[in-house]
Amino acid sequence: MTLAKRLGHAFRDPALLERALTHRSAADPRKRMLDSNERLEFLGDRVLGLLIAEWLVERFPEEREGDLGKRLATLCSQDVIAPIAERMGVAEALNVPPAEGRTGLRARATVLADALEAVLGALFLDGGLEPARAVVRREWAEAIAADPRPPASAKNRLQEWTLGKGLGLPEYRLASTAGPPHAPVFVVSVRAAGREAEGMGESKRAAESAAAENWLKGLDG
Repeated sequence: MTLAKRLGHAFRDPALLERALTHRSAADPRKRMLDSNERLEFLGDRVLGLLIAEWLVERFPEEREGDLGKRLATLCSQDVIAPIAERMGVAEALNVPPAEGRTGLRARATVLADALEAVLGALFLDGGLEPARAVVRREWAEAIAADPRPPASAKNRLQEWTLGKGLGLPEYRLASTAGPPHAPVFVVSVRAAGREAEGMGESKRAAESAAAENWLKGLDG
């Protein structure tokens, strides 16, 4: 099934979907890359947040705001969005230059997550919240049912551990950045309780999360 069919929406303006699937590496520099999916991703990120928040309030009527916030952060994270995008066929539909395609750009979690958010932005602009809501409720159904208890990110777990020991907050430091602007790789170091760990990711946030996870693995060892 192609991505367009899986979305279940007939676009009145097909150019919106085309733009949502145009990575910045394939955009026109003469247009300041405004024909890429970045602006739609900016919008789609907010659309996804609203629709997931609406769903969580319905599904967990007895949970407090803090627990709902943990669920929201997880469900709107790259770790959840990217596998959904891959399953939906976003990678195959994404427009990137042939040279970039051979480097595996389409498979990068950041690229996939951003593209799916851009698709949600395009759906919202073309048909309002309903077509975007239909996609979110169908494609995120497994993820929202996965955790009976509110999840806690690695960064939150590390922070709770250090504060519980009276050690203050963990300190994160950007160690290095490599790769081209459209496909960067970040390395972040975290220091807590006199011990350091590093993590790598396609965004600073992902690298911080990986660093915190690695620090916690050292605690268990």
